[in-house]
Amino acid sequence: MSVDRDITDDAVLGGRLRLLQPKRGHRVGHDAILLAAATRGASGERAVDLGAGIGGAGLALACRIPGIDVTLVEIDSALCALADENAERNALADRVRAVSCDVEDIDALAAVGLRAASFDRALMNPPFNDPARQQSSPDPRRRLAHVADDGLAARWMATAAFLLKPRGVLTLIWRAVARNDIVRAMQAEFGEIAVQPVMPRPDADPIRVLVRAVKDASGLLPDYPPLLLNDAAGKPTPAAEEILRAALPLPMARA
Repeated sequence: MSVDRDITDDAVLGGRLRLLQPKRGHRVGHDAILLAAATRGASGERAVDLGAGIGGAGLALACRIPGIDVTLVEIDSALCALADENAERNALADRVRAVSCDVEDIDALAAVGLRAASFDRALMNPPFNDPARQQSSPDPRRRLAHVADDGLAARWMATAAFLLKPRGVLTLIWRAVARNDIVRAMQAEFGEIAVQPVMPRPDADPIRVLVRAVKDASGLLPDYPPLLLNDAAGKPTPAAEEILRAALPLPMARA
């Protein structure tokens, strides 16, 4: 696929990744990079990125952790094709592949080789906007990527639990105002749940939470201190620069 007027070529992670993505619709931003930075991993492990879009989070994880194998799952076939091209152009195609599949269709996932208890890590940035609270975008691709129907998060977490090995780890990013709801939903299949809030500036409430949990475990862990993206003057903090540009892991991925 060649770059045209409807596709942009963007640098992320301080230029470590170049991503082709549609000019309109959902675009890779801080959420994908933060999600990758919150995901632990090691060479030889298998990770699956559910709802991967053009591959931002999964490719950032592969860029950050040499030797990890990543499968990108995306329902939109055009975005899936871009994800494959992004893996190729970033010299990651030997260990990153994209499959066009519905995250909620277990049989379809198994048919393309994504079988039960076969992954060490799962990461996901599901659609999480509440249609009752926020106006949906008229763009169908953007709406699909952003708007969650009732129960979507629980269904995606059930897929993650299906794909993960015992003691496999799920990492996700969610809107901060629904933090307690997402933690409760995770407890059906996961435990050892840890949360790190993300704040846009010192005087603001958190806008996101990063959540990590272990399959077949129980209980909650203490929260990590919030990640502050910008200082009072609106400039990126050193901690945010380390994550978003220097490709360092968040504390929850270091422990």
